[in-house]
Amino acid sequence: MSDKKQKKVKKIRPRSRLYAVVYALLAAPIRWITRIHVHGAENEPLPDQGACLVICNHMVWRDPVILCCALKYRQPHFMAKKELFKIPLLGWLIRALGAYPVNRGGADVSAIKYTIQMLQDGVTVGMFPQGHRYNDTDPRTTKPKMGAAMIALKAGVPVLPMFIKVKKHKAKPFCRKDIYIGKPITPAEMNYDPEAPGEYERIIGELFEKVCALGDENP
Repeated sequence: MSDKKQKKVKKIRPRSRLYAVVYALLAAPIRWITRIHVHGAENEPLPDQGACLVICNHMVWRDPVILCCALKYRQPHFMAKKELFKIPLLGWLIRALGAYPVNRGGADVSAIKYTIQMLQDGVTVGMFPQGHRYNDTDPRTTKPKMGAAMIALKAGVPVLPMFIKVKKHKAKPFCRKDIYIGKPITPAEMNYDPEAPGEYERIIGELFEKVCALGDENP
């Protein structure tokens, strides 16, 4: 194949400059103040290993910050309700740090397409399959939404499972938080069958079970 016919390799973008500065200044103090303990850090893909979709259980609004502080090489970009971007200064700041708007009132097709495109462009994205915050609740009693599975498969990227573990599943501002990072799960390992019905539901169920299992394996 000639050089002209070769596909251009996407440049991996692990972290923006602004995010890197904020991370250098605040990540360590936040980890110390909020008692974050990271386990399985060796499972986080290195910057040159391509994009991934981070999925995790969801308890409180602080969870995206916790995941950002737990990851060393990646800047996970999160969807945020569009109303936040209308707030002066806050809207600019969260957009600069990688957040992007989504319409929480229904299925936001444009946000889904944008997420897939970001992953294909080498950007790491973070999602909470439960869709809502469930504090003081065993995550296994909640039903994950299929969007994360569909997005990962359409983008062709691995899923990085993470689990935030707190005592009795009840997150408090200064309680100990053990963050477990699992091994990436490739699209091939998801065994997607386009001809079989309900595949996205099956796959997200299996993926979220692996997220929850991280807490079981590490009492």
